[in-house]
Amino acid sequence: MSSPRTYLLAGGGTAGHVNPLLAVADALREREPDALVLVLGTREGLEARLVPERGYELVFVDKVPFPRRPNRDAAGFPARFRRAIAQVRTIIAERGVDVVVGFGGYASAPAYVAARRARVPFVVHEANAKPGLANILGARWAAASGVAFDGTSLRGSRVVGMPLRRELMELDRAAVRAEGAAHFGLDPAKPTLLVFGGSLGAARLNAAFEGAWQDVLDAGWQLLHVTGERSELEDPDAAGYALRRYVDRMDLAFAAADFVVSRAGAATVSEISALGIPAVYVPYAVGNGEQAQNAASAVRAGAARLIPDAEFTSDRVRSEIVPLLTDSGARDQMAEAAASIGERHGTENVVALVDEALSAG
Repeated sequence: MSSPRTYLLAGGGTAGHVNPLLAVADALREREPDALVLVLGTREGLEARLVPERGYELVFVDKVPFPRRPNRDAAGFPARFRRAIAQVRTIIAERGVDVVVGFGGYASAPAYVAARRARVPFVVHEANAKPGLANILGARWAAASGVAFDGTSLRGSRVVGMPLRRELMELDRAAVRAEGAAHFGLDPAKPTLLVFGGSLGAARLNAAFEGAWQDVLDAGWQLLHVTGERSELEDPDAAGYALRRYVDRMDLAFAAADFVVSRAGAATVSEISALGIPAVYVPYAVGNGEQAQNAASAVRAGAARLIPDAEFTSDRVRSEIVPLLTDSGARDQMAEAAASIGERHGTENVVALVDEALSAG
C-alpha cells in the first residue's frame, strides 16, 4: 500500500491567490484524508491569517519581489532569491513533498525553481487574464498549467476555470433565493440588483449609487449594496434598499441577485459567470488594466457589459444600468451567455492537472 501523499500549495498575498488555493486544498483533503496538505506563503500576505483559520499548516518563504528597475534592491535580488529557493528546497526534502501546486504571488516563483531542481513535478494555475511574472516563469517547466480565462497567454496552458469555494460551486440559486432575500430583509418576489466592490468596497461605485439608488427602486427593483467596511456612506433606511458594510455570506447575496454591478477581480468575474448572473463590470483603474482583461471574455460573450471607472457616475447608472433592469429580454440573453462561459468545475479541473503531473512525474 502506497504511503499518503504530501502536497505543497504555493501562493498568497491577496484573496485572489489565496481563495483558489484553499479551494484546491479542501478538495485534496476531502479526497485523501490521510494526505498532508501544506501551504507555502509569506508572513506578510493574507495567507498568514486565512490558511491557519482553515486548518492547514502554513510554511514560510521570504517575500522576494521581482525588481522592476535597477536600484539597490535589484542588486540584492539574486542573493535573496537564491535564499528563498533554498528555503523551499529544504521544505520539499524534509517533508517529502510529492508535488507542488502554484497559484502565483511571491511564494510561487521560488517554489517553482526549487521543485524543478529537486525534480518534483509542479502545476501552475493562473487566476488572472494577464499572467503574473511568477507564473510566466513557472509555466516554462511545469508538468501542467491551467488558466481561468479563455485568451490568457500562458505557455502550455489550458482553460480550466477558477477553483471556487464549495458554497458557490454547489449553489442552487433558485432553491436558496427566498433564504437569501430574507437574510438581507428583501422581498424574494421582487428583482434585486447586487452592487459590491470587494472587501474594502469601491468608492466610485458607492458614490454613483449614492446618487442613483432611488432610480433603481423606481424601476421596480430592490438594491443590495455592499459598500465595504471603510465606507462612510449613510444608510437612507429605505424599503427595498439593503446597505451592508460587509457580507460574509456571498452565497446568499448571489442567490438573491438578478443582476450584478461590481469590480472585475478574477474571482469575482469567475464566480458571477459560473452562477449565470448578468453583470456590468467597472474595472478598478490601477496596474496594467488587469481587471478589464478579466472581464473581456464575459463581455465578448455578451454575458456582461463594461463601463470604465472614470465614466461610472450616477448619470451613467440612470442612462445604462436602469434601462437594462427594465429590459428582461436583454437580461435573459446576458444570463444565457454567462451560463455558457461559466465554469463551476475549476477546482476538480485543477486537481486533475495535479493527478496528471503526478502520473507523469
